[in-house]
Amino acid sequence: MSELVIEGLRATVGGTEILTGIDLTVRSGEVHAVMGPNGAGKSTLSHVLMGRPGYEVTSGTATLDGIDLLGLPAWERAQAGLFLVMQYPTEVPGVSLIDSLSASFAASGRPTDDMRARMVDEAERIGFDEKFLDRPLNVDLSGGEKKRNETLQLSVLEPRFAILDELDSGLDIDALRACSARVEAATETGLGVLCITHYTRVLAELRADRVHILVRGEIRASGGPELADRLEAEGYTAWIRPEDEMAPSAPRPVDVFGEGSFADQQPVVEDPFGPGPFAAG
Repeated sequence: MSELVIEGLRATVGGTEILTGIDLTVRSGEVHAVMGPNGAGKSTLSHVLMGRPGYEVTSGTATLDGIDLLGLPAWERAQAGLFLVMQYPTEVPGVSLIDSLSASFAASGRPTDDMRARMVDEAERIGFDEKFLDRPLNVDLSGGEKKRNETLQLSVLEPRFAILDELDSGLDIDALRACSARVEAATETGLGVLCITHYTRVLAELRADRVHILVRGEIRASGGPELADRLEAEGYTAWIRPEDEMAPSAPRPVDVFGEGSFADQQPVVEDPFGPGPFAAG
């Protein structure tokens, strides 16, 4: 039984505190949904856990089976068993998906003998065209194809825990169903999931064991799947305080990973993960 344990996590961006004390424990096979309005700190939480530069952790801990994640660079967090499905997956010209995963396997000492066969099987399972396996990673792919690509990487790499930063962003109904159902199936073999989302639609296939409402950097409510149903019916009004409207916000910079701008507040940073694809760790 693996555990991802977050205790008292506080973090700032550009001098503004965004996370104000997060406590969460996710175990093997569990799905924890983190839901909240724009600016709540959802994407900040995912990037702090994965080690994206530009964020300062001011207190608290995050451990995976006792390993201090916050003291590791991003690639070592990936090798420890953490995987981030990014809201806006990065395009990597000149590096194919199969080359990326081969490098990942080699770095962790895993054999690559049957890797391509596994990739082909996974591509068919989620409706991802096999031709993309040999093409540059995410280049000229639609938003839905990029998310299928991320899901395929997750399935082949088999991490202990996956952070899904708005998996449903940019997906049509069929793609969302295929990707979320594949992640749900992975939980049956022990994958733990931290699913960050605005909406409950992803939870139709990816069934949450716990739901957490994040507002202004703090978890204001936690409960079972019924909490998501209440949120769908009532919105966030019940968890927003008058002083929230007065709280300062971090700047909203250009998305350094590629498309669009982040829905959450992000820092401007250069070369966030180096030349290689992040998800491959």
